[in-house]
Amino acid sequence: MTQMITRRFFLTTACTALGTAAFGETAPSVSLRPVVRPGSRLHPAARGGLLGVLERAKLSGDVACAVANVSTGERLEHTGGARGLPPASVAKALTALYALDVLGADHRFQTKLVATGPVIGGVLDGDLVLVGGGDSMLNTDHLAQLARSLKSAGLREVRGAFRVWDGALPQVKTIDPGQPDHVSYSPAVSGLALNFNRVHFEWKRGGQGWTVTMDARTQKYRPDVAMARMQIAQRAAPIYTYSDTAGVDRWTVASKALGKGGARWLPVRRPGAYAADVFATMARSHGIKLTAAKPAKRAPTGSDLAVHQSPPLSVMLKAMLKYSNNLMAEMIGLSATAARGVSAKDLAQSAREMNRWAAATYGMHNTRLVDHSGLGEASRMTPDDLVGALIAVHKSGQLKPLLKPVKLRDSQGRVLNSHPIKVAAKTGTLNFVSGLGGYMTAADGTELAFAIFAADTTARAAIPRADRERPKGAKSWNRRAKTLQQDLIERWGAVYQSGT
Repeated sequence: MTQMITRRFFLTTACTALGTAAFGETAPSVSLRPVVRPGSRLHPAARGGLLGVLERAKLSGDVACAVANVSTGERLEHTGGARGLPPASVAKALTALYALDVLGADHRFQTKLVATGPVIGGVLDGDLVLVGGGDSMLNTDHLAQLARSLKSAGLREVRGAFRVWDGALPQVKTIDPGQPDHVSYSPAVSGLALNFNRVHFEWKRGGQGWTVTMDARTQKYRPDVAMARMQIAQRAAPIYTYSDTAGVDRWTVASKALGKGGARWLPVRRPGAYAADVFATMARSHGIKLTAAKPAKRAPTGSDLAVHQSPPLSVMLKAMLKYSNNLMAEMIGLSATAARGVSAKDLAQSAREMNRWAAATYGMHNTRLVDHSGLGEASRMTPDDLVGALIAVHKSGQLKPLLKPVKLRDSQGRVLNSHPIKVAAKTGTLNFVSGLGGYMTAADGTELAFAIFAADTTARAAIPRADRERPKGAKSWNRRAKTLQQDLIERWGAVYQSGT
């Protein structure tokens, strides 16, 4: 029977088991193969075996990890390999594989301007509809290009209504309802997104108080928006409040928190209205006046007046993994589920479809994700499951080129560009949750697949919702977790290179 190793267990264990381990249900939970040859110089991180590395980390909560040789598929060492822990953004690696398999690396998402009637003499006798197609990288510059295309086509007037359709994907008010209202990494999700569904809030101190702006800025444009508004409230706390009132994202901010000036991105809760607001501004700059946008009840039929295409999916996934963008992961994952013919009503239902796909494709039977980004703390993934998938896709080369190089550091926290071990992996960080999964290449070229998950779910559960942006103790805990990850990688690089 496989025994799960928790922190309580290894702190009270006086000895470790030696032996080999293969991918089987009867494998011991800790395998420390091979015995180091006499005269070998072992890295300090490898001393005392795997349990020694874990004990020195002094990390509260649970740790589970697994490592395997990608060429042979042999599991080399693990602790709690079948234990499900929150993967945080490591889940995005699975979402990338899901999208590649279902949609294909060359897939592009389209955003369209559709005319429901004829255009005669520059006049559209019908509605103009802004149609979202799931492009999570759409920004203000792209809407400006669409508006310019209308002018180039000779459109001067729209006699019907201006409408917006964002129903290609389900409407989700926030990725994780447990997050504070004001954090930009948990915006709304729909079939239409703009600027990653964030609005730019800026304030400047003047003689009579503060000047406040809410805009959809890029480097080139800074259009003000009407669908998101900010009011300064004479208070010290809470810093922000939010309400959806009369179709407007209404925010208040505490005056005592503003200081002399500053800026931050706030999440958008009504993406369709946001994109329509900005597009109307861009169209007006080209002499095309539009009425206030109305939602379209269904996907429109008509002629395409202008189309914007996203980059290829492979490019989008590389950016998603590099910057760990939650909105991109959710929209791409939802699009893959829709392409499988499943009409998901929310993120959890779409994630369940991805879980079924992962179990059927890679044997990931113990993975239970509740979204595609890893932001939801109820998600669970096992190191065994992830390592198995990493081995399965290694020969195809699908995932590794998309993963971000992870630099190892010295004891002072400085990046070691000359470190002999090279790592390409996906990181994952939540408060009191840290994950790392991907590939590492030892000094002699031996390539390993690994997964490391650590979580103190008790400490995380004790954080009030309002304090989840920067809770006390989380930063130091996550720093120790990352140190543990490097110690494990250096251990595996020392023990499992072919020369030892």
